[in-house]
This record gives sequence, structure tokens and C-alpha cells, in this order.
Amino acid sequence: MKIWALGDTHLSLDNRIDKPMDVFGGEWKEHADKLKANWLEKVSPEDTVLICGDISWGLKLDEAMADLDFLHELPGCKVLTKGNHDLWWTSISKIDNLYDDMVFVQNKAFEIADGVCVCGTRGWACPGSDGFDEHERKIYERELSRLELSLQDAVAKRARYIISMLHYPPTNEHLQPSGFTELMTRYGVKTCVYGHLHGHDAFHRGLKGILNGVEYKLVSLDYIKCDPILLDEIEE
Repeated sequence: MKIWALGDTHLSLDNRIDKPMDVFGGEWKEHADKLKANWLEKVSPEDTVLICGDISWGLKLDEAMADLDFLHELPGCKVLTKGNHDLWWTSISKIDNLYDDMVFVQNKAFEIADGVCVCGTRGWACPGSDGFDEHERKIYERELSRLELSLQDAVAKRARYIISMLHYPPTNEHLQPSGFTELMTRYGVKTCVYGHLHGHDAFHRGLKGILNGVEYKLVSLDYIKCDPILLDEIEE
């Protein structure tokens, strides 16, 4: 089984949603078609694909269903976390059993293979970010708690290999350590994938490489050119 990752599909396949992404640059032109072609070329039914939020522009679940169906029809097991634009994701109980090949991670870990768990949460701006205030801090601390619940669940499942998914970067734009990086170090996370950053002027604001034993990878769709990246191959 191979583990792939990407973020920020920003789909809007429902006719009621008008959100053309190509206004944000050439990488977004017909991005759903590019993603589908690359996905079909790489991903096998036995593989797992991690999708790090900003999945659909739908405001309500019924407006997001065409986008979720699009992902459902692609091969592999999909593990999804919430992004800041995923306003349709209001209740985990409403979405958790929609598909047998799609898992929505919130306050829990998902075991994708024996001893291999995926944890995650949306994340938020970190202390030291521009405009970080007490309101931001409350959301940041709530997201830290959600990530720790997910990591604790991985420990309870006796995970020997933990992958963490965030939507927001795990640090501020100065790449300073945060509560997110501290948690992932403490719980022995092997790899953290995240998205949210778009455009060449923003890509440098994301932590990449290894910090305290954890490897950090930016996987926003325009950064990876609509081409899922391989994280690992697991022998089952």
C-alpha cells in the first residue's frame, strides 16, 4: 500500500457554486481535470490518499456532495481533514458514514494499516503570526486540543507510525516552533502534511524538511502541481 498526500482541492462541481480557481494562477486552470488524470495514473485501489482540507467550496453539505462524489469515484481510501473554507463540514456525525472509502478525521486517529495511524485537525494561525490576538489564541488552543485528542487516540491504538495532517501550516510565517510542532515531536509523529499556502509568494512561509525528528511537507495543490505526492509505501 502506498500513502499519497495533497491538499486544497477547492472543488466547485455543483452548478450552484461559482468559484473558478484559475483567477489565482495558471496552476489552477482546469485543476480538477489535472488532479484526476494524475491521480488515476498513480493511485491504486489499495492505496491511501490524505487530503488536507479546503476540499469543497460548497457552503452546505448538499452543495459539496458533487465534489465529495468526485473524490469517492477515484481509486484508493481517502482520509480528509477540515480546511478553513470547508463550511459544509458542520457535524462529523452527518458525514462520517457517507462513503465506505472516505474517512473524515476529527478528534480521532484512523488506522490505515497495522500500526500505522493518521491523525489530524484543521490547525490555525500560530503565535507570532501577523495579527495574532486573543481571539486567534482561543481558536489556536482549541485546535491544539483537537490534535492532541487525535494523537492520544493513535497511542491508544498502539500506533508505531503516525502521520499528522493539518490544513494550516504548523508554524507562523517566521517558521518558529509552535504548540503543533511540540505536540508532534512529543508524540513521535513521523511526517506532517499541510496545505493552505497558495502562490509562489506564500510557499516560503511553510515549514519544510525535518524539525526535531518530524518531517514537514507542504502539499497544497498548486505547490505540488495537481500531482499527489508519495509519502511512503507500507508492506502489509
